[in-house]
Amino acid sequence: MAFIKEESEDFRIEEVFSLKPDPEEQTDPMALKEEKQELKKIEQNYFMTVEKSTQAETSSHKKAQKTKSNSYFTCHQCGKSFNKRYNLKDHMKVHTGVKPFTCDQCGKNFSSKASLKTHVRIHTGERLFTCSLCGKSFPHKSHLDSHMRTHTGEKPFTCKMCGKNFTNKSHLDSHMRTHTGEQPFTCKMCGKSFPYKSHLDSHMRIHTGEKPFTCKMCGKSFTNKSHLDSHMRTHTAEKPFTCDQCGKSFRHKLTLNYHVKREHSRENDAICHQCGKSFSCKASLKTHVRLHTGEMHFTCSLCGKSFPYKSHLDSHMRIHTGEKPFTCKMCGKSFTNKSHLDSHMRTHTAEKPFTCDQCGKSFRHKVTLNSHMKTHTGESPPTCTLCGKSVSNKSALKAHMRIHTGEKPFTCTLCGKSFTLKGNLKGHMKTHTGEKPFKCLQCEKSFTYKSVLEHHLKTHSGKKLQSSASGKRLRKRLS
Repeated sequence: MAFIKEESEDFRIEEVFSLKPDPEEQTDPMALKEEKQELKKIEQNYFMTVEKSTQAETSSHKKAQKTKSNSYFTCHQCGKSFNKRYNLKDHMKVHTGVKPFTCDQCGKNFSSKASLKTHVRIHTGERLFTCSLCGKSFPHKSHLDSHMRTHTGEKPFTCKMCGKNFTNKSHLDSHMRTHTGEQPFTCKMCGKSFPYKSHLDSHMRIHTGEKPFTCKMCGKSFTNKSHLDSHMRTHTAEKPFTCDQCGKSFRHKLTLNYHVKREHSRENDAICHQCGKSFSCKASLKTHVRLHTGEMHFTCSLCGKSFPYKSHLDSHMRIHTGEKPFTCKMCGKSFTNKSHLDSHMRTHTAEKPFTCDQCGKSFRHKVTLNSHMKTHTGESPPTCTLCGKSVSNKSALKAHMRIHTGEKPFTCTLCGKSFTLKGNLKGHMKTHTGEKPFKCLQCEKSFTYKSVLEHHLKTHSGKKLQSSASGKRLRKRLS
């Protein structure tokens, strides 16, 4: 009988070989001897196999230890590998969403301490990475790397759809939205979506009313910087956008684009076939055509009146609300829309921007210029069919016709008196408010009507006061 036991550090092998006496075999010594030799041979073969197996296992174990020390630790969720276990541990926070490191200044959370440390530079203004070519500094190395491409001209990020190249990946990602139409940034207040976060930030100021960009010259504020930059050119008279075909310069890029398409483009797609007017895009042409077709897409919910443009409806709604958001800084008078304010401002500046290209005469208002042009073209002015009187324009003829019809559509809400002209109603309202906006500069006396002031000025000039029909009209107005 034999007992064999084998142990090692990594594994344990225990084997028992038992030889029990056999009564039949004991009678044959030669047979017993041969069997012992055979068994010994089997034992030797077994231990050779075990030894080889042990050596292979030990070699494999050592190899596994060596591989483990030199290999990567791989994330089973995304396949990313790391050379240190703690790096993998930090990486897993990306999948779990754990962000245990919080910025004390703004409350933003981060998954690693290194990310927090990098973020803090935004608050401290620390800029550790400086460009060796121009001296500009950056808080992050990635920013410096991106900046260096402006010097080298390198554009390693290429759009696979159109072949356009970019200096950094974020610019490529933004550009791709022009192909995909993706608008990932959505306004929580109105649901409108935008392709870029900066567009959403700018849009949000419409809801908040915030205007953080202020002109240092006139104090006017704007919702975004591009509007301020554009406004500043009204002070500097700068015209940075020049047409490369004719050399004409413009304050705004949009105006330059419109000029190029209108004056130099051979495309005839955006030309109105009814009046020949050209437009920079088909959308503008489509909007313009409504003037010819009479399409009225925008209807007032209060009075049912319709308009071809939304801006016209918005302006009209202020008649109902009484809102007058456009105020003259010189006299305090307010208006329902900006065009009326612009027109009013010329009474203070005496500006006459509308000039006749045939005789050089200038006018404050475009409608007055249009009326004047008829004297050169020979075009007959609008004429009353009832009395034959000619007037300057269609609106004046419409007002004149009320003399014949007796229509008085403008009614005072305070006393119920009605008038044929809106201007007469406005003048009448001053009798209720006591307003006297027309002031004599010589004696400081004020008047309700401009015509009364003009009549009064003759007392200073020494001119003989008229007591004819004009005087009667004046007395009638005062009554």
